[in-house]
Amino acid sequence: MNDYVEVRFDIEPCSETVTDILAAMLCEQGYESFVPDDKGVTAYIKRELYEKPSIDTVIAEFPMPVNVVYRVEVVEGRDWNSEWEKNYFKPIIVGDKCVIHSSFHKDIPSLPYDIVIDPKMAFGTGHHATTSLIIEQLIDMELAGKPVIDMGTGTGILAILSAMKGASPVTAIEIDPVAYANAVENMELNGVTDVNVILGDASMLEGVGFSEVLVANINRNIITADVSAYSSRLKSGGDMLLSGFYENDIPVVLDAAAKAGLKYRSHTARDMWTCLRLIKY
Repeated sequence: MNDYVEVRFDIEPCSETVTDILAAMLCEQGYESFVPDDKGVTAYIKRELYEKPSIDTVIAEFPMPVNVVYRVEVVEGRDWNSEWEKNYFKPIIVGDKCVIHSSFHKDIPSLPYDIVIDPKMAFGTGHHATTSLIIEQLIDMELAGKPVIDMGTGTGILAILSAMKGASPVTAIEIDPVAYANAVENMELNGVTDVNVILGDASMLEGVGFSEVLVANINRNIITADVSAYSSRLKSGGDMLLSGFYENDIPVVLDAAAKAGLKYRSHTARDMWTCLRLIKY
């Protein structure tokens, strides 16, 4: 199993908004998973990617007046499902149609879309606003028979929901080998068969067919760099759902999207995060 570095951040004053912002900034430095609480957040990064200066830079550039103290510990490979069960991952309900839970959870409500996610170290359990905002959009969209591409699939949660709603075929692309393996496992847990999970980055789109819906929940920098590649595999009139960035980042993303033949359709927001819906013209 992979070794990780665990960095504990104690924050004063602490709030959900503060921990969300810190997690987003750390995500851009390569951190993969976050366990927030009322006093701060614990973040995880692969041991080989850990760099102390990157933490100091994040703290120095933090946009809110807070005091941050952190400590670092190397954690050897472990059963990450067990860690999530003990520390963070609880069943959640999105709207009144989708329940997301792990295989170890019991007493789950019966809803139209029941998604089983054993996250390990992959992002995307539905707890974070960026994931739940896209889930809400997908629930309201007509996906039956439509090809869907999920970029940066993480746990595979968005691809799984798309397949459950009848999308076909569904392509899920993930750059991290551990997250890729986790996504494959989660497809099996949910009995999803019409999803092609691919290990790689946006360059893998060259071998993928055109989609009518493309989703990407990554971060602003990757999205703006790769949005042209995304658009190249989206049919005219198709929808693109983008998240992983703040509402005030929308103008930057729209500028890159316009150059890729995409225009604004709508957006939703929660806790400063947003889900931007674009259309290919």
